[in-house]
Amino acid sequence: MESIFAWGLGGLLTGLREGVEAALIVGIIASYLVKIGRADRLGSVWFGVITAILASAAVGVIAFVALGSLQGTAEQIIAGTTSLFAVVILTYMLFWMRKQAVTLGADLRSGVDRAVASTSVLGLSLLAFTAVIREGFETSLFLLGQTTAAAGEGLPVVLGAVVGLLIAAGIGVLIFRAGLRLNLSSFFNLTGAALVVIASGLLSYGVHEFIEVGLLPGLVTPIYDISAVLPHKEGIGQFLRAIVGYSSTPELTTLLAQGAYLIFGLFFYVRPVRRAAAARAATAA
Repeated sequence: MESIFAWGLGGLLTGLREGVEAALIVGIIASYLVKIGRADRLGSVWFGVITAILASAAVGVIAFVALGSLQGTAEQIIAGTTSLFAVVILTYMLFWMRKQAVTLGADLRSGVDRAVASTSVLGLSLLAFTAVIREGFETSLFLLGQTTAAAGEGLPVVLGAVVGLLIAAGIGVLIFRAGLRLNLSSFFNLTGAALVVIASGLLSYGVHEFIEVGLLPGLVTPIYDISAVLPHKEGIGQFLRAIVGYSSTPELTTLLAQGAYLIFGLFFYVRPVRRAAAARAATAA
């Protein structure tokens, strides 16, 4: 029961974080169109958004089915590769969004101006599609990594993500239609840090899979065994395994990889953005 809740929580955080990002992007585009008196072009935006959502979901389903058809060593290699790739993409996007947040609104409004000025009827659809598909692919990939690591408990991850996306959609509506004030900086900092922690668990899972098939050395396997105190297959240990990749019998390589990722990932993510760089970016926008 603990692991089901934990996997669901991980999926919810992923869906909520990425969903709010997508909602903000769509909201900026839509509200700017209304502001410049081109609400008649909103249909093009929604077409791009819906297409991006469907494309992201299709990619996720196809990848999940393809991964589920594998067995044995091939399954472990692909599962490990998928998890590590998901960690790389998520980490890159977290830091990219953190850096681009200063000029994101200006960049989107500039894109809207160009699309409205052009004669192409697909300009706004393409702008919305491109903005949302980035978040959608990232979400699908990370959820694929989570469901793979969850083994037979992937459904709670998906359901949690759906709940998170629905909450994100509600937040987006409240922000842009009801004037809800939300400290977005704190929200993204907290959820981003939480995703770094969850990603470290995916990293440990991927490294462990590679060790099991002989692609990486375990160095010391296991480096310790505390199964009698806190086993990772039941109770609190099972919950921690789902959230942070905890193992009561870890390999040294896995511990080193996860520890290094956590230390450097959290340090560089939570430290303040340099004001000088932010000021230059704002001026350039």
